[in-house]
Amino acid sequence: MTAREVNAEIHRVALVTGGTRGIGLGIARALAQEGWHLALNGVREAQGVEPVLEELRAHGVEVAYFRADIRTREEREGLVSAVRERFGRLNALVNNAGIAPPVRADILEASEESFDTVLGVNLRAPYFLTQAVARWMIEQKQASADYERCIVFVTSISATVASVNRGDYCISKAGLAMAAQLWAVRLAEFGIPVYEVRPGIIRTDMTAPVQERYDRLIEEGLTLQRRWGTPEDVGKAVASLLRGDMPYSTGAVLMVDGGLTVARL
Repeated sequence: MTAREVNAEIHRVALVTGGTRGIGLGIARALAQEGWHLALNGVREAQGVEPVLEELRAHGVEVAYFRADIRTREEREGLVSAVRERFGRLNALVNNAGIAPPVRADILEASEESFDTVLGVNLRAPYFLTQAVARWMIEQKQASADYERCIVFVTSISATVASVNRGDYCISKAGLAMAAQLWAVRLAEFGIPVYEVRPGIIRTDMTAPVQERYDRLIEEGLTLQRRWGTPEDVGKAVASLLRGDMPYSTGAVLMVDGGLTVARL
């Protein structure tokens, strides 16, 4: 066993996709505050994320950035190999990375190109990254009985709330919600819990173009809690799952939507 692997036995390591901005950064901040070492994945150039890495390292944790387009098998496998080389172990995977449609278009007019792009990033990539990581987690579990592990899928209320001007996004999130259920079933025999966190209207750069519209809707009562959600709200939810606060709830869906989806008369 290498020195790095010995050190890894002491510290928990989480891989967060899309972990340097928006909701992903909110998750990374919450985990760093709780002492998690972080492997952050994205597609931006490394120099562009260095200020974020330094901010997170201020919590006394090791933070590494791995640039990879996880839509492709080669880059997914390269990501997992690189994390393994750097940290020696992995305790948690947070499938957070996602994109909005390049153009919000009515489903009567939407393009196949947009559909393929959105589903490639939002569904295909995390589905198969989970496959690669799950195989490694099973290996780690078999090697150590006290190995802690967890997988989280960050989806959206769009998994069930229809928006006809971004149908590809809704379908991708509905598919990802089912992926979380499938992996919860498949990995139960190995003691690997799988959860879904389903955010509502969260203030990020993705929602900035529709801020005025949602300001009005929230003020009119769209959400029970009349405010925007924040990346920190989602981060706290994910951190609680990774801490093991819901040990008998694999497959659970944790809503972080301010009550938006509560049925009302």
